[in-house]
Amino acid sequence: MVSVESGQRQGRTGIRRAEGDLRRRQTLADAAAGISPGEADVRTEADVPAEAAKTERFHCVIYLCGASRTNIAGPRQECTEYAEAFGWEITNVIEEIEECAGLLPPQERNGLGQAVECIKSGEAGAVLTAWRSMISPVPQEYDEVAREIEKAGGFLHVKDSARNEQRAAR
Repeated sequence: MVSVESGQRQGRTGIRRAEGDLRRRQTLADAAAGISPGEADVRTEADVPAEAAKTERFHCVIYLCGASRTNIAGPRQECTEYAEAFGWEITNVIEEIEECAGLLPPQERNGLGQAVECIKSGEAGAVLTAWRSMISPVPQEYDEVAREIEKAGGFLHVKDSARNEQRAAR
């Protein structure tokens, strides 16, 4: 638990742990992670290079689709807040707002193709969208897009909270 006083978090204390204590703590952490003894090297903080100590944030691309008179500012904000809540870094926001964008099958939408390319290139690990229908209201088409993204090494994530709340209220 982190104690917060005067709006500041407490930093690391100057406590130095003995080599045996570090090994014991690492063994406990490995056991909690399901790593059997001897399977992982026991290393101290001094053994880990600074570059390896940094953890890169997960990257996602937000994909939104709507008709020309559709206001997607709300869904965009929701997706942005959702990604930030998980600590995801947003690498791209793709909005397709055209007269027939929502009517086109997924494979004919340029923006959705760009989102999939972000996964294939390694720029992002997930495509985040507000509603399932922004990919396709047809289950087979939606599943096809999800499979394509998974084959590229990512996943499709739908932030569908508002619509789930409406369904639950019924």
